[in-house]
Amino acid sequence: MGQMIKVNSDKEIEAYLAKPDSQVKGGIIVIHEVWGLVDHIKSIADRFAKEGYIALAPNLLLEIDFSSVDATKLQQQLFDPKSRSEAQPKLRQLMTPMQDPSFGEKTTNRLEDCFNYLYNLPETHQKIAVTGFCFGGTYSYALAIKEPRLKIAFPFYGHADQAVEELQQISCPVRAFYGQKDESLMASLDDLKSRMKEANVDYDSKVYPDCGHAFFNDTNPYTYNINAAQDSWNIVSSELAKIMA
Repeated sequence: MGQMIKVNSDKEIEAYLAKPDSQVKGGIIVIHEVWGLVDHIKSIADRFAKEGYIALAPNLLLEIDFSSVDATKLQQQLFDPKSRSEAQPKLRQLMTPMQDPSFGEKTTNRLEDCFNYLYNLPETHQKIAVTGFCFGGTYSYALAIKEPRLKIAFPFYGHADQAVEELQQISCPVRAFYGQKDESLMASLDDLKSRMKEANVDYDSKVYPDCGHAFFNDTNPYTYNINAAQDSWNIVSSELAKIMA
């Protein structure tokens, strides 16, 4: 359904752009997991396009060389208890560029350029949302802080450790999704909800029992939870329809 394009930034950003065949309701940015712009993320962009949205899925990991690894295989090894200890050093080595102190600011700026690309398409009517998963969930929060024109954000199992003063810059609703067994994020969720409340953000989070991290990823047999994935998709679809009307 979609095609690969280039978005201008400090470097050219490769991105997957999916457009609906019918009338366009708005636009949405789809931010990948730490595995980069894989086919799973493109398929999510296609799903949004089928519902009437122009979906842009950028590759925000420009400095990471995925050519040396099979990202799908490494992902499965990481979640398989039998091979996790072997996979973790490989992942750390692969993700070394993310340790650069400038990585966060650079990535958020690139994401802003992707937002502007969608925002400036006449068909989107300047109605832009964002969703993302893991790495992408975290940067969905970051874009909501940075971009006052954003209509709504849907972070999936992302973290937001920003202070209340930064969270106060969020001007759109945020609907977040987590798995109950995702222990590290569960440990910080109450604090995040408290900071969001203090910042007066329209924030709601849904926690799904009996599943953990990456429950939406139907290419990962160790983490996928069909019930949580379907329910969260229905919520996103419903909330998008309301906000884009």
